[in-house]
Amino acid sequence: MPIDPAKLAPPGVRTLAPYIPGKPLEELEREYGISDSIKLASNENPLGPGQRALAAIAQTTRQIGLYPDGSGFKLKQALARKHGCGTDCITLGNGSNDVLVLIAEAFLSPQSEAVYSQYTFAVYPIAVQATGATARIAPANPAGHAMPLGHDLVALAQLINERTRLVFVANPNNPTGTWVTADALRRFIAAVPEQTLVVVDEAYIEYVSDSDFPDASRWLGEFPNLIVTRTFSKVYGLAGLRVGYALSHPSVADMINRVRQPFNVNALALAAALAALDDAEHLQRSVETNRAGMAQLRAGFEALGIHQLPSAGNFVMIDCGRPAAAVYDTMLRRGVIVRPVGNYGLPNHLRITIGTREQNERMLAALKQALHP
Repeated sequence: MPIDPAKLAPPGVRTLAPYIPGKPLEELEREYGISDSIKLASNENPLGPGQRALAAIAQTTRQIGLYPDGSGFKLKQALARKHGCGTDCITLGNGSNDVLVLIAEAFLSPQSEAVYSQYTFAVYPIAVQATGATARIAPANPAGHAMPLGHDLVALAQLINERTRLVFVANPNNPTGTWVTADALRRFIAAVPEQTLVVVDEAYIEYVSDSDFPDASRWLGEFPNLIVTRTFSKVYGLAGLRVGYALSHPSVADMINRVRQPFNVNALALAAALAALDDAEHLQRSVETNRAGMAQLRAGFEALGIHQLPSAGNFVMIDCGRPAAAVYDTMLRRGVIVRPVGNYGLPNHLRITIGTREQNERMLAALKQALHP
């Protein structure tokens, strides 16, 4: 009997559960025979990219017959100015998802361990398992905590040992939306042994308005074992182009860049990200739209008697008080895509991206119909 070629893959890959993205609009409309649907499932900016980014994309299309700048020189220079660091501290990625995988590839092995929270970004366990490293999962805060289901930094710290090479902390956390304060996070990083790298994932930091929220990139000079990841997929509205980056000590960046593939960020993404950094007007409008939408959803959920977790991002997680799969399916049939999080171990919850006022109204109406048919 011939061998199954899949058995040639290492155990960590064979047993890997792949990441499942939010359902695309085209797929929904094809399956249900509907049109004019909306997607509030993947934490995209409902305003899309700004005019400066769009103009840069249009101009760069004339050059797509050539390979992009493999070093991302101009974008790295702009990011170095933004964060007050050297260009040798920066690693560019095909979205911050790519950077997270590169970090795991550079620093994990079957002999090492990584630590992350119970309810956190699904890419962390995927990246860790693919390397053959051992994952240590810290229990999340209890439901009655001020930051329910969020990071318990004490529990994370207790899992760190001499084999731990990476600790992942998403702040704000996805999918819960919860966060840890500046003092708490700084104390945590300071206590982590120097042989362990702390990855602070700040994909949603531009949406945060809390004065006690940390910008971990400001601590890079103090903690050589700190890595901070950012993305252009959220507030900058460039999710479809895939560009993100990591900030770290130069020697850490050197290791990550050794496993980074050449030309991993395409020319359109490089140009759009560079232009987006200078578009303060679009950034402000995106943040204001999100803030208004957050208030709108909070009031809407309260009227429906639905519990919402605290969130500092551009999304909220709600407890439907029942298995959410049926609620999700009913909303799909009404042309509204949200995100079930049963794969995170939260079968009664839905994660909902904050949209425009009109999108939010439509989502709340669909949710009401799903909960009270």
